[in-house]
Amino acid sequence: MCGNCDYTIHGRHHHFGWDNSLPPVQRVAPGSTLEFNCLDSGNGHFTRDSTVADVSSMDFGKVNPVTGPIHVDGAQPGDALKIEILSFTPSGFGWTANIPGFGLLADQFPDPALALWSYDAVSLAPALYGSHAKVPLKPFAGTIGVAPAEAGLLSVVPPRRVGGNLDIRDLAAGTTLYLPVEVEGALFSIGDTHAAQGDGEVCGTAIESAMDVALRLELVKDANLAMPRFSTPGPVTRHLDVDGYEVTTGVGSDLMEGARAAVSGMIDLLGKWRGLSPEDAYMLCSVCGDLRISEIVDQPNWVVSFYFPRVVFS
Repeated sequence: MCGNCDYTIHGRHHHFGWDNSLPPVQRVAPGSTLEFNCLDSGNGHFTRDSTVADVSSMDFGKVNPVTGPIHVDGAQPGDALKIEILSFTPSGFGWTANIPGFGLLADQFPDPALALWSYDAVSLAPALYGSHAKVPLKPFAGTIGVAPAEAGLLSVVPPRRVGGNLDIRDLAAGTTLYLPVEVEGALFSIGDTHAAQGDGEVCGTAIESAMDVALRLELVKDANLAMPRFSTPGPVTRHLDVDGYEVTTGVGSDLMEGARAAVSGMIDLLGKWRGLSPEDAYMLCSVCGDLRISEIVDQPNWVVSFYFPRVVFS
């Protein structure tokens, strides 16, 4: 709980998709602090008793709910909304799923799969992945944005220049994010909170987990940002670095195919090295492994690498 926040925005004040005609649930002055009750990306569909059959019964018209919108007094197109991410209060429960038709390797993984997570919401000790591994946690908000200028109801799934479903794991406590404002009041919303995620979120889901988020909202007048930018308070991978990495690569003229090859190679390696099933390896890669562009100048071929932290097996 954020005992010192100026406002609490309850989870019932959520919406699906971006729409600049939505009435704000709260109007705030720049400099205000707010605590948002954020639902998980499945809108509470999964529980501790869920089974893999529940993956197919999700209502895909109600995924990635975001809490808000918030009208920030004085915000005008051309300004930037400065978001200071203060803290996260996690729920202690999460889920990861392979959803048929979704994810980097959707063609290779046509069947649903589900992993349920129980973690210590206070200590944030590494979370057990069955009997296979322990994943270090780093809470963050996957979807964080302001309303686009484009009229009508727009999907929340793709990210946009005004933010949205960015899925950047470094938007964690202590980070400051700047978003371009396109409409009066900015109309800020947040949700899709994660307990952990690898860069790339390759199977399409992280450790999806409801939690409360405390923020401070400020304005930067006439910033004229082209795209989101952010600053972090310090190192961003020290929760994973301690035991080094195993790395697979993809080399070729197409970055997407390189990414697919690098992840496929890691799934094969985890099967041989640790005896994981392809489905378990794929979901584990999504919550703690990192896709990186290692080389993009030596045409005609580029190098994509996939880093898997050995600490999860320590």
